[in-house]
Amino acid sequence: DYVDIVVDSSVQSGMPFSFYHGRSGVVFNVNRNALGVEVTKVVGNRQLRKRIHVNIAHLRKSRCNESFLKRVKENDQKKRDAKLQGQTITVKRQPEGPKDMKIVNASEDDVEVLAPLPFIENYF
Repeated sequence: DYVDIVVDSSVQSGMPFSFYHGRSGVVFNVNRNALGVEVTKVVGNRQLRKRIHVNIAHLRKSRCNESFLKRVKENDQKKRDAKLQGQTITVKRQPEGPKDMKIVNASEDDVEVLAPLPFIENYF
């Protein structure tokens, strides 16, 4: 599961270092009143996976992958329905693509040609 680290200053025990406040991580260990959380930290030119134990007072369940899980459920339902009807269905997301073509109608008077002014050298 994903959890968000949000420090509660009224509870000092098991408080994470200030860098981890506002970060999301994956739970890798469960204890009596703490959770082990794996967080990525950028050090120099690389990402390290840091494993820290944080008191549960400083954690809340993350909503970062809710939309993904919802989409997975909907896609599975669509696949089941299509299978019952004997059809094949693509559930991949498609990019929006380019916008439709438009034709602009304008009279000769409305069209204004913009051109740079010629350079004139001034010798005083």
